[in-house]
Amino acid sequence: MSDDAKDAGLVAMISSILGGNKRADVVAPPPLTEVPPTAPTHGFEQVAAPIPDTEPPDPALNAAPAAIRPAEPPAKIATTPDGRQLLPAEAIADLVLGELRKIEDFPATGVSVTVYGYRHWNAMITFAPFSTSLQNATRFRQAVPDLVFKLRRFVALEI
Repeated sequence: MSDDAKDAGLVAMISSILGGNKRADVVAPPPLTEVPPTAPTHGFEQVAAPIPDTEPPDPALNAAPAAIRPAEPPAKIATTPDGRQLLPAEAIADLVLGELRKIEDFPATGVSVTVYGYRHWNAMITFAPFSTSLQNATRFRQAVPDLVFKLRRFVALEI
């Protein structure tokens, strides 16, 4: 039996199962229609007409300010009786992360520092998969307790 006869028999069997005795016709895709381009080519075609200015420009915007306002004084930083700064956990985590970024080969992304505790706060460092090697992650984790010990002398956790 030839391959064409096998194919015809297979098509006949499938068509009888799915659609009765109808013969399966080759379905051609519909012809493609002409679609306008969605983006200008090479930046030479104008997409939209420019919006005309209906209002004259305000001369006060271009003029130099007559009186410059003084900068607002920075907010007071709360301190403890022993002189340590009271900071929220997010700010302390940013401090720890900033100090860790000074270490050689520290990853730019994929690192998270969590600050927890109360009086004797602590920090935990976690790494996203494939952000660093196991040896570097171990080295960074070993640096965290020393860094936290030094920061505790200057920073207290705000509750």
